Amino acid sequence: MEDSAFSRILENLKGKEDKIISAAPGRADFLNTHQDYKGLPVVPIAVNLRTYMTVLDEEDKFIVNSLTLKREKSKHTDEFERNNPPLLGESKWFGNYLRAVVKALNKFKGIEFNKGLRIIIDSDIPIGSGLASSAALEVSFLTLLNYYFNIGLSKEEIAELAFLSENQVMKIPCGRLDQYSSAIGGAILIYPNPPVKIEKLPLENLHFVIVDSGIRHSVSEIHPVRQKEIDNGLKELLNLNIPSSLKEKLGQHYYDTKWQGIKLDEINNYLSRIDKVSAKRIIFTLKMQECTEIALKIIYNRKLSSEELGKIDAEEHDDKIVLIGKVMNKQHELLRDYYDVSLPEIEMIRSSMLKAGALGVKISGAGMGGSLIALVRDKDSSKRVIDAALKSGAANGWYVEISEGAKIINP
Repeated sequence: MEDSAFSRILENLKGKEDKIISAAPGRADFLNTHQDYKGLPVVPIAVNLRTYMTVLDEEDKFIVNSLTLKREKSKHTDEFERNNPPLLGESKWFGNYLRAVVKALNKFKGIEFNKGLRIIIDSDIPIGSGLASSAALEVSFLTLLNYYFNIGLSKEEIAELAFLSENQVMKIPCGRLDQYSSAIGGAILIYPNPPVKIEKLPLENLHFVIVDSGIRHSVSEIHPVRQKEIDNGLKELLNLNIPSSLKEKLGQHYYDTKWQGIKLDEINNYLSRIDKVSAKRIIFTLKMQECTEIALKIIYNRKLSSEELGKIDAEEHDDKIVLIGKVMNKQHELLRDYYDVSLPEIEMIRSSMLKAGALGVKISGAGMGGSLIALVRDKDSSKRVIDAALKSGAANGWYVEISEGAKIINP
């Protein structure tokens, strides 16, 4: 059998009659990166790299063993009380994500566990690579608990609890993009402000390559910095003599500003009067959203105006897949030039992928390392793109397809 996380989990279940495996996909951050925490709609795709969990036995508490971390010769076992377990001081400790899930079920759903479980975990999703490994961990654990204890949560409830685990319990400033993508699967448009709305997109036939740069990063080291820079810019704008029609759209914070009601033309003249870095972050937010609106027109086969074509450096004769690739390239340029989340190493890998035939390549995730997502014509061309990336310094690469969401497998 192929050496994968699923096959390794099965090896550990040999001789066990009742086999229950939860599986949650990673996600690629397809369109409108760094926008979900601002309340703007985003487009993730669930990919067929998954995190698996299974129950070995019932216990008085939760005992979890990560085979992934064990292979890396890292600390890989955690034990915690079955209700309201404290978080440990190591913020990036994998057990804290699981502890937070239990605390979220206790706090937000009033669920108390009368027994714990001995669980093993394995994953094909590289940690810290921009493919939402932490969200897949949370969603897989919630899916397993939901099934084993017959809690009755919907996929949307699992997604929201996973978000609350990370955002409210662990205090990591993430949006809902990762958790909803992993739980629901497919290609979706998420409107992240409550009440959360989900729209499934007709993108099943696209072909992608994911490349892991090998450069590790943390959302908690990137998001708060950019969020503060935007907040500082908003504060400066509100102190200027600006029209009331614009002022009423601006909030004190990145998350309470009415971004979709603001056009760059109406705010541009005032941005030159505030801090340059903050101005760049605000320009990014508006241009990225505009670019995503163009992408949605392409996805739904709506005709683009000459002005819209110009904004993504496209021609009228370009076919749909080429247009989507050009949107991806434009969004990467915005992430690089206005949000400063790329690196020279990332640019070198990306350039090689484009030269090898990728139609579009952009950062997937928070940036400053992590992964790149590339759109390719077909599976055959993916090998050239992956090989080029590896020769340019990437750690790994995969041809991926859009995948279903979290599920229980009874092998």
